[in-house]
Amino acid sequence: MRKEIYFTPETIQDKTSELLEYVAGSRHRHENINFYPEKAALLVLDMQAYFLQPDSHAFIPSAPAILPGINALIKAFVDLGQPVIATRHVNTLEDAGMMSKWWRDLIHPGSAHSQYVKMLKIETATQMKKTQYDAFRDTSLEYTLRIQNVEQVVITGVMTHLCCETTARSAFMRGFEVFFTVDGTATYNEELHRASLLTLSHGFALPVTVGEILAGSSL
Repeated sequence: MRKEIYFTPETIQDKTSELLEYVAGSRHRHENINFYPEKAALLVLDMQAYFLQPDSHAFIPSAPAILPGINALIKAFVDLGQPVIATRHVNTLEDAGMMSKWWRDLIHPGSAHSQYVKMLKIETATQMKKTQYDAFRDTSLEYTLRIQNVEQVVITGVMTHLCCETTARSAFMRGFEVFFTVDGTATYNEELHRASLLTLSHGFALPVTVGEILAGSSL
């Protein structure tokens, strides 16, 4: 898979504006969907060393650039008393399913690369293991959201086109309003990122910026 750096700390703001323009048509069709912080939960997907450490074959070159924004969102949600749920993807041969056939290796629970990156500020977050792209699959995520009266979810993390997109679709199918952060998600290259934004904005999620969620504004 071709990898490229399309987000850097210096370029992420301009690139995000460009990506929002790319999906402007779909975004404007859903201007009646408003963000209500008191009804929302933040999902932080798979911000692990496996994806964020340069010594890993699965390293995502643009992922380090989204960390500050995710940390800002975590702090904002914690300050509001709203749920923050961080997932950690791990697999054994018993629970991997198709993952073991599709990928050349698994993220084993005991490996150093399976751990969250130290820069991620999730000390007060609910931490949850998952074994598939979909964070709702065989986890307590839906129950955790329902008992806290959550109606909206904000998606952040990696990879944009795999776990983030799949979880966004799954949340939509369960009746949650989905806000998908353009600059709070990352994947191997811009082409994959753009493709996810295009398909999600057409039928599943509202593309937003980290700044818009932080502002709690009507979108």
